[in-house]
Amino acid sequence: MAKLILTHEVTGLGTSGDIVEVKNGYARNYLLPRGFALTWSKGGEKQVELIKAARAAHEHASIEAAQTQAAALSAKPVKLTVKAGESGRLFGTVKTDDVAKAVAAAGLGNIDKRKIELPTHIKSVGTFKANVRLYEDVAAVITLNVVAAK
Repeated sequence: MAKLILTHEVTGLGTSGDIVEVKNGYARNYLLPRGFALTWSKGGEKQVELIKAARAAHEHASIEAAQTQAAALSAKPVKLTVKAGESGRLFGTVKTDDVAKAVAAAGLGNIDKRKIELPTHIKSVGTFKANVRLYEDVAAVITLNVVAAK
């Protein structure tokens, strides 16, 4: 088992600044290469405090503000215009960065792309759902309308 300090929120594992123990392969092949975690050391305890302070600065000012934004995100569908072929198949896939930009363009506020979770790869036009974790206990489900660019 590997002992790590999370630098970003990982669904099902913890939030940034948490110290977790995971299997070696998960740490070596997923968490460490993507920058989601750092290896734990005695000197790393100081980093935990810095990470928690940075997380507090980036999060919403309060739970009420996060709940208000979650209600707005859930109420209004977000339109994503992407390049697609004749059959409706996309040239590429929709990324979390694309969703974050579409949410900002729709006037629903700025969301960090790392807080957005796409349950499946979006490779065709249609309506899809995406999860957004705005605060520790506040999440929203966004309806994405993926349409082909003309």
